Amino acid sequence: MAQLIKNGAAATDSWNTLELTEGETPETVALPAGEVIFPLAVWQARKAEIAARPHIGLLLQSGDRVEDVADDLASFAVIAVHFPKFVDGRGYSTAALIRQRYGYTGELRAVGDVLHDQLFFMRRVGFDSYALKDGKNLAYALEAGFTPFGDAYQGATTQPQPYFRRRA
Repeated sequence: MAQLIKNGAAATDSWNTLELTEGETPETVALPAGEVIFPLAVWQARKAEIAARPHIGLLLQSGDRVEDVADDLASFAVIAVHFPKFVDGRGYSTAALIRQRYGYTGELRAVGDVLHDQLFFMRRVGFDSYALKDGKNLAYALEAGFTPFGDAYQGATTQPQPYFRRRA
């Protein structure tokens, strides 16, 4: 099970992610009870059934389009963005769109191949929780992951003003 960092501290994960197994389809998969993060395809296929739940999560894969669910973002307590590989940066763009263009204010979680080297940059585009890849050192990630640099020159989701504007 992945180790969770939420708002800069170690946290317990109360959410379960629904994964389709071989032979299951979004239309036929059994929907578990509790706090569940649903893949986009399941949300789209069974939106009416899922929307009645009090706590809903959404899982976006790297190829999913935020635009397809933009009108529903306020329905989700957590949105998990999957990073299939360390070198796949599409999740950064997805997070920036969710926060900046669509104004999502709930929990935005990075999942998948999440390493401590990425935490500083993930926070800048709007992530506030991170499910570290299995086998990674949580204490080291908390200690070194968010502070590899003292400041950043460019503006970001977390600090819209570039450094030269903040200095003046």
